[in-house]
Amino acid sequence: MIKIRWGKWLIATAVFISFLMHFRHFSKDLMSIHVWRQTQTQATINSFYEEDFTILNPKRDERGETEGLFRMEFPLMQWLVASGYHVFGKSIILTRITMFLLGICSMLGLYYLMKTVLKSEMSAVVASWTLAFSPCFYYYTINPMPDNLSLATAIWGLVFFFKWQEHQNLSYAIGASLLFSIASLCKLPFVLYYILPTIYFVLNFRNIYKKRYLIEAFVFFIPFLGPVLWYLWVIPTWGGNMILKGVTDNQVAWTELFHYAVHTFCSTLPELLINYGAVLFFLVGCYSFIKNKKYKNQYFKYLLGLLLLLLCYYFYEINAIADVHDYYLFPFYPLISVVVSYGAFQLYSYGQKGRWISYLMLISIPVLCFLRMQVRWNPTAPGFNKDLLTYQKDLRAAVPDDALVVAGNDISHFIFFYYIDKKGWGFHDNNLNASDLKEMINKGAKYLYLDDTQLLENDSLFKLTDSLVLKKGSIEVYKLRAQ
Repeated sequence: MIKIRWGKWLIATAVFISFLMHFRHFSKDLMSIHVWRQTQTQATINSFYEEDFTILNPKRDERGETEGLFRMEFPLMQWLVASGYHVFGKSIILTRITMFLLGICSMLGLYYLMKTVLKSEMSAVVASWTLAFSPCFYYYTINPMPDNLSLATAIWGLVFFFKWQEHQNLSYAIGASLLFSIASLCKLPFVLYYILPTIYFVLNFRNIYKKRYLIEAFVFFIPFLGPVLWYLWVIPTWGGNMILKGVTDNQVAWTELFHYAVHTFCSTLPELLINYGAVLFFLVGCYSFIKNKKYKNQYFKYLLGLLLLLLCYYFYEINAIADVHDYYLFPFYPLISVVVSYGAFQLYSYGQKGRWISYLMLISIPVLCFLRMQVRWNPTAPGFNKDLLTYQKDLRAAVPDDALVVAGNDISHFIFFYYIDKKGWGFHDNNLNASDLKEMINKGAKYLYLDDTQLLENDSLFKLTDSLVLKKGSIEVYKLRAQ
């Protein structure tokens, strides 16, 4: 059995190894899978630092001549990073370091969660180790994603919730409620974690007239108002958001949805969420949970309720998650870790062979994670037109910082603006006509950035340009003709 002092040293070792594996990427700009979401988040961070530090006023770069308010999730994480900018200066390195620190918080939270739920030091250490080298977690843990803060606070919310169940200390209930509220505010799917206190109050409904029950209900209800009020305010501004409608507005064939489910459970789960090196732990954990009747664990009813609700969430959002949005599955991490860490404990207990297999698997996990993720953060294949990355400084300096521009092609409407560091109007698929461009010019557009010169073969569009300002690779910058 791993002793306590060695357990904490192993967690420190996991943090150190992860840091070394990430080290060469800290100074790189945003790129690779889901850079769309990363640039969207980083643009909000920049807007807090450069324009308006009011946390209720996150902004986007594609804003035309408006102030660009863009309220989605509550931007606490973005605001905190911008706070760091005010102290240390604007730097993508600081963003990545902040995300890494949030990752450490998640690892430590899992350690204490497993000690509380499974009462096993070894399971707690394995949970932290396997999370650190889960390929999906490893990738996002230095990328600007609000999911990082939500995951950390949700895990610690579980710790406080189960501590409250164990000790009946109201301060733990207050901590759990506040942490669940923050997790939900920063990423809506984490509101599902409120199923845990809901189960508690339903099971104890007979105590409804007791003072303590009412106080506990009040403790959980008041912070829950935070995410309720925020999303009631901002959701009406989202328009036709796929996340809200889910499969009720499905636009793909049902056979494609089946493909998404198979891909998630047969590829994303073992390869990206668990790590192939820990799959045996997961399988042994599933088997042992049933064999050893761990479902009689005092906390199982809460974890089962959370699992069932998360599965409902997954199948409701399956058309949005598809086979690419792995970060939508972050809420599953604590449940996966319970099974993996319990499976590791069981395998280790099978005798000398079990111990050696466990050691080999634990050693292989960071290696397999590195091999799977080393293709990420690749400047030669950044996931968008690499000329934006290569000539970033020239493109930013080509026109005045405060000039409104028209920029494309960019289907995300975030990546292009992030790299040229300008505000204005975006387009994609060469979907820009003379009438629209005239209107943009009349509203203040001064320059045009484009990466497909075929667009200007349209004579009516070409006549709206004044002169070529800069050409770098596939990207040209034109001054627009005043109307």
